[in-house]
Amino acid sequence: MSIVVVFESMFGNTRQVAEAIADGLAPFGEVTTFTVNEPGAKDAAQSASLLVVGGPTHVHGMSRPVSREEARNWAADPLKSVTLEPTAPGTGVREWIDGLDTVPALCAAFDTRMDVARILSGAASGHVERELTKRGARAVIPAASFLVSKETVLEEGELARAREWGANLGAAAAVSPKR
Repeated sequence: MSIVVVFESMFGNTRQVAEAIADGLAPFGEVTTFTVNEPGAKDAAQSASLLVVGGPTHVHGMSRPVSREEARNWAADPLKSVTLEPTAPGTGVREWIDGLDTVPALCAAFDTRMDVARILSGAASGHVERELTKRGARAVIPAASFLVSKETVLEEGELARAREWGANLGAAAAVSPKR
């Protein structure tokens, strides 16, 4: 099975989660990871058996140009201890999905979000899943959120949980009926 994990990352947490998910998926097929800004991400995604897409939660959903610009401002603020990823704040997951011509039959979505009640933070993963399924993909398992602290650090145990989610996703996709 060809598996592509595509993610948007601002401060590195979503990258770490994407890599942990890819580790969990590794026993189930050939796994390739891309940021939304890497050349080849769209072509690889469109030809994959399973597409996994994730990004940080911004203002209750997927990032927008203005929220990515705010992330740049946060990184420039000496009072905040965050470093912007080299590919941020380029294209976001929202725009990347909009640019896809086709999607694979199977998909899954994840996000990173603040460790507060979901009603307060929102979750980008539900929006990602909805956009992929609207284009014809079928979600293999429910979307997942991985939590970061108010200091924008992944909470303890989240990478292990991401690996487990990836393994569960791989197992479910391996027995999933073809579309």
